[in-house]
Amino acid sequence: MTAVATPAPARFFLERFGLTERMLEQIVGSAIARRADYADLYFEFSTGQSLSLEDGIVKSANQHVLQGVGVRVVAGDKTGYAYSDEVTIDSLQLATRTAQAIAQESGETRAVAVHEARPAHDLYTLPRMPLDVRVDDKVDLLNRIDIAARRHDPRIKNVIASIGVEQKFVLIVSAEGFVVGDVQPLVRLNVACIAEEAGKRQQGSYGGGGRVDYTFFLDDDRYLRFTRTAADQALRNLHAADAPAGTMTVVVGPGWPGVLLHEAIGHGLEGDFNRKKVSAFSELLGKQVASPLCTVVDDGTIANRRGSLNVDDEGTPTSRTVLIEKGILRGYLQDRLNARLMGMPLTGNGRRESFAHIPMPRMTNTFMLGGDSTADEIIRSVDRGLYAANFGGGQVDITSGKFVFSASEAYLIEGGKITQPVKGATLIGNGPDVLKRISMVGNDLQLDEGVGTCGKDGQSVPVGVGLPTVRIDGLTVGGTQAGS
Repeated sequence: MTAVATPAPARFFLERFGLTERMLEQIVGSAIARRADYADLYFEFSTGQSLSLEDGIVKSANQHVLQGVGVRVVAGDKTGYAYSDEVTIDSLQLATRTAQAIAQESGETRAVAVHEARPAHDLYTLPRMPLDVRVDDKVDLLNRIDIAARRHDPRIKNVIASIGVEQKFVLIVSAEGFVVGDVQPLVRLNVACIAEEAGKRQQGSYGGGGRVDYTFFLDDDRYLRFTRTAADQALRNLHAADAPAGTMTVVVGPGWPGVLLHEAIGHGLEGDFNRKKVSAFSELLGKQVASPLCTVVDDGTIANRRGSLNVDDEGTPTSRTVLIEKGILRGYLQDRLNARLMGMPLTGNGRRESFAHIPMPRMTNTFMLGGDSTADEIIRSVDRGLYAANFGGGQVDITSGKFVFSASEAYLIEGGKITQPVKGATLIGNGPDVLKRISMVGNDLQLDEGVGTCGKDGQSVPVGVGLPTVRIDGLTVGGTQAGS
């Protein structure tokens, strides 16, 4: 099937809002007229659709349109930002004057000649945009998920399923003279199953997605695998024992458990925290910060992944950035502001939630590379410990690196074998310290299924995580049963 042509972003915005290239040149030229170091415009037009099912009924179906433009002026370490959901020449001029207020000295409008640049990557050109799929087809899928979960086991008493679809056009106009646009699709399917037995209720959840065609959920009956995984997790937890507490060896499973790496370590490697010297990793470039078994990368160039982008939200091509190499800290994630102030190269990690937000350094797809051990070898090496197969929520302190994570699916390891499922386990530690306690790394690196959303300073962006099976020695486990 050939890809369906979509309007080039520059032409799309110029035609939709009655603008010309000359107007863009004048606006961005006036934005940098004061003594400013950088200025840009960020246009966005996005359409989102969401449907949800609960108690066997599709209870909501929504569609929204978001459009607007943000104007940014950067002077030194200060950022002036103004935005408008009305995209006209008058609103652009008003937003520009507002953003300029941070610059102290006035000046003449600078001559800026803009030219359209092609994105460096083509990571998610699709046969058909997910938004073009009929709502009836999406409703049908939700109903099939509900039926499949209840047929899987009669103890499944309720199913909560949701589909989210987004199509976003963006256009970045820079005072450096480039205009770059992108068309970004995104889909996500979530399934939660609630199991009941003998007065007990437990929940399991699973899902996935990415910058993929809607048929992603249907291929190889992927939606059925999501459904059964969620149901089985809920059923296992019905008979799970209380988790032990104490200091023990913990084996963390592959895939989504990489959220532990993302939260406890990844945020501490973002440029702004290190420029301000509030990260546990500040001023440690070139130093040993982890076990020599650990190599951590952030890669925004993996095709069709949820965290991938052709260009970041400042127009910089995304890249593969090695953050930690064999335990040595090699780099930070940078946006334009922090890269300039720190004298470091851009990494394509300037991201924002929407036109109403300023960009900041954020992760894309962050994961640890695989090692030499098999998962079986790692499990066999543990006489008594905990196997954390999946994670729920967590909290982390960027300054200290301290974290608390709840394991939504966990098991005891006894005599080198995975045995009894347990519930209520929490992992408590310090990110930099945990990196040094990794004693075995599996050869089974997996990326998550595509459900990650990262929050920072009130902004949320889609991300990916990944991890091979790893063994962590001497990690504190919180539980409701005294450890032995």
